[in-house]
Amino acid sequence: MLPVIAAETRVADLVSAARKAGADAADALYVGDASTQVQVRLARLEDVSRAEGEEIGLRVFVGQRSATVSSSDLSAAALAALVERAVAMAREAPEDQWAGLAPAEMLATGALVAVDGDDGGEASPAELRAQALAAEDAARAVAGITNSEGAGASAGRATVALATSTGFARGYATSSYGVSATVIGGEGGAMQRDYAYHSARHRADLEDAADIGRRAGERTVARLNPGKVASGRMHVVFDPRVGSSMIGHLIGAITGSAIARRTSFLLDAEGTQLFAPGITIRDDPHRPRGPRSRPFDGEGLATAPSDIIADGVLTGWLMDSASARQLGRQPTGHASRGTGGAPGVSTTNIYLESGALSVDDLLAETGNGLYVTELIGHGVNPVTGDYSRGASGFLIENGVITRPVAEFTIAGNLREMFGALTPASDLVFRRGVDVPTLRIEGMTVAGA
Repeated sequence: MLPVIAAETRVADLVSAARKAGADAADALYVGDASTQVQVRLARLEDVSRAEGEEIGLRVFVGQRSATVSSSDLSAAALAALVERAVAMAREAPEDQWAGLAPAEMLATGALVAVDGDDGGEASPAELRAQALAAEDAARAVAGITNSEGAGASAGRATVALATSTGFARGYATSSYGVSATVIGGEGGAMQRDYAYHSARHRADLEDAADIGRRAGERTVARLNPGKVASGRMHVVFDPRVGSSMIGHLIGAITGSAIARRTSFLLDAEGTQLFAPGITIRDDPHRPRGPRSRPFDGEGLATAPSDIIADGVLTGWLMDSASARQLGRQPTGHASRGTGGAPGVSTTNIYLESGALSVDDLLAETGNGLYVTELIGHGVNPVTGDYSRGASGFLIENGVITRPVAEFTIAGNLREMFGALTPASDLVFRRGVDVPTLRIEGMTVAGA
């Protein structure tokens, strides 16, 4: 894995070589990473793995024709062959009137925003093993836990560098640490499983392994002996770890490519009141130590915090350069890519801001309903917004979470669900997508 400065030089040199070989424009992306993972089960070491790799991808344009070629061989001879092959492929590719580099005037310039994504540290296999064992031990110590699917700990570092023929050549490094545990409670056909995990850019921010394991055990035991749910319409409250999926459905519907293809249920929603007044959904690529923080996007554009939903109103589409051209607009700094293809669109650290009600008050106001902790399947139609997913969780009775329930389906239409959504005040930043506890009123529930 190359240091950042060396990686910047490598991609800049590759772009220069592509131009000399006949490309009208080009960009190159380097990704190098190294990670160590340790898995344990029933207090015994199961696996120690180390992965190291680096790859470089070159995208070239000849007129309105383009091609992308990638390689994990970074030798001079291999890169020379890569350049020759990419230019030859581009000359034979079909024309695409929307393809091209990002506008040069929008590229990130000057000092990059410091997102503090790399702590410069390492963790030895012995240290990771100790963390994994601590997580599993704590999970298995919870009364009612009968078996374990294992626990793991990991540590890694990565370097990313991007260069374009319009003069951009920048990079950054990240570190990552994680601990997880999955355990089983009960016996025979009554067994239940659940998990807990935490990941962080800085090791100092990683939650204590024993706390992670204990939470996995407690979640599992709470699910034992689930009952059934009667069918009908009722309020559904989503635990934050599953409520974040609502944001994913929103983002998928407002990407420039979905709008340009007219395959989104939100085609006519730009500038409209999609959520209740007061609701804000923000994307923050500059959050210090954020899991998806980045100083520039996959095309070299400067990133900036933005409100995707402001006071309940959908502010616009998320676009890379190609989809922006199709829509007659400017890219929004949300491009993402790998080494093997053209850019797409993704958000960074996106979150739905806390509401005014505490979780207890939200539940009390709910009265009777369902508290969902797990969603099953992918029953979402991105064209119509129709939503239907299997779920499990707990009953809410008289404003209190009570007994576990399973094997039911919740259904609705995402546009209506967004409008009926109420957030609690318990937002915590832990993931790339964070939400507080969410309530959606009047969903259709199919149970026993």
